[in-house]
Amino acid sequence: MFRWLELRMISEAELWPPFELQLSTPRLRLRVIRDGDIPAMVDAALSGIHPPEAMPFSFPWTQAPDDELPTNTAQHVWRARAEMSKDRWSLQFGVWQEDEFIGCQDLGASNFHTLKTVITGSWLRQGAQGRGFGKEMRSAVLSYAFDYLGADAAESEAASWNSSSLGVSHSLGYTDNGILRHSWTPGKITEAQQLRLKAEAFARPAWPLAVTGSEATAAYLGITPANIAR
Repeated sequence: MFRWLELRMISEAELWPPFELQLSTPRLRLRVIRDGDIPAMVDAALSGIHPPEAMPFSFPWTQAPDDELPTNTAQHVWRARAEMSKDRWSLQFGVWQEDEFIGCQDLGASNFHTLKTVITGSWLRQGAQGRGFGKEMRSAVLSYAFDYLGADAAESEAASWNSSSLGVSHSLGYTDNGILRHSWTPGKITEAQQLRLKAEAFARPAWPLAVTGSEATAAYLGITPANIAR
């Protein structure tokens, strides 16, 4: 006699646990980007992020022609997932304000188990800039890194002329940590301010962060519950 097996569809979160992770603030919802989110991500980027003459990114991906940027964006998301490991990882959060995709907030680390240090990066579509969203979304991932992953420090960098980004960093408790010279745009020198934030110096927001999917993501990253500071 044959026993009929009950079949079910495997969820995306079972295929890749970080898909279950979501961070919620009073105005924003951050969740790890899924394939279905990539078109909204591309639309937000194509709507404009920065003036053409000012390049705020270490890799000038926004200079790609409009017909190439969609494929480049998708490949970037897929590559980050494919190369992710316990020793080197990057969580790419899409940021929604109500039902609108307004930008991205990245949280990554190398040799986290030893260094306990995370790195952040972000962008916002121009229509969403100047409303405090940049500070709110970075506060979200910093709260998650310090309180749920047990990070001791966070690092970031911004072009020395990027007063908006530097202002967000300083308001959250980061201190300047030296200047490096880069060539983010071919033939041009960009001085970038390095910044560092210790967990105890974090200027925490007045609002509590709501988190779902943390346990599965931490396990996937090799961070056991005993290492998580609740």
